[in-house]
Amino acid sequence: MKTVDLTNCTYPIVETFHSVQGEGAWTGVSAFFIRLGGCDVYCPWCDQKESWNAKRHPHQSVDTLAQAAKMANPAIVIITGGEPLMHDLDPLTTELKKLGLQVHLETSGSHPFSGNFDWVTFSPKPYKKPHDSIYNYVNELKVVVANEEDLHMAEVQAAKLSLTVIKYLQPEWNTPNSKELIFDFVLKHPQWRISLQTHKFLNVR
Repeated sequence: MKTVDLTNCTYPIVETFHSVQGEGAWTGVSAFFIRLGGCDVYCPWCDQKESWNAKRHPHQSVDTLAQAAKMANPAIVIITGGEPLMHDLDPLTTELKKLGLQVHLETSGSHPFSGNFDWVTFSPKPYKKPHDSIYNYVNELKVVVANEEDLHMAEVQAAKLSLTVIKYLQPEWNTPNSKELIFDFVLKHPQWRISLQTHKFLNVR
């Protein structure tokens, strides 16, 4: 088993907050979010562009993050970004697990996999190729769709994953015709499901 040194281990933190998971298989579940700074995928439609530059965000210790998550008493803790796999997630997930928390990851998979997770949501993007290490850990594939090319990418990525992986297509919020594209696609491809950003409809974080 890998030994993890938690001494002076910190991460750049954009924000932490307690809400509900708004997307995918765990929609509606009480969740504590840890949003890490740093991303080099640069999706043009990204709604978290403030997270891209890790240097703009203060660091917090592993212990501080884990205690905040425990105090929130959520059903799950979600590590997101930015692109969280730009960081070594072993120290953070080790400490969260020590406190008995269920830990989820949301990632584009563009960097080598690290961490110990109960659930991994893989959301590949066309702007940076996923790292090969991601494919054996995925529980849920979630592809944001703005155009036909994204549907093709979704099928290519799905072919690399286990048949047990849940497959979601999610409309890009600011692209009106993406909803129709996904709706028509799912009707013809029953192995896919539609994911909606329900937190935006609820007007919560």
